[in-house]
Amino acid sequence: MSLSNSEEQLMQILWKQKRAIMKDLIKAYDDPKPATTTIATLLKRMQDKNFVDYVQVGRSREYFPLVKKKDYFSKHVNGLIKNFFNNSPAQFASFFTEETNLTKAQLEELQGIINDQIKKKK
Repeated sequence: MSLSNSEEQLMQILWKQKRAIMKDLIKAYDDPKPATTTIATLLKRMQDKNFVDYVQVGRSREYFPLVKKKDYFSKHVNGLIKNFFNNSPAQFASFFTEETNLTKAQLEELQGIINDQIKKKK
């Protein structure tokens, strides 16, 4: 299951804060801030999708993520590779390195990362 753009934006805030009550979530938004009811609706949908949960703390609910940011991102990148690059990481890497205007230093850094991964596979 995936998140809508507005859910993903809220999830980014929650990943950053780790645990937060409603007022802290709203405070993290730029102006104009969303309504409390909007955030409550998003949180309920995200809870139904098993992305967040909460514990009752007095009269407030303290929300926390159930999904790690790295796991969510990894799933999306793998889906992108599957759906847009014929399930070929090499096609994805080729597109990424050609279309993102990377500097020589950035390409060399990527090459170092790849070389490190190759050594780990041996």
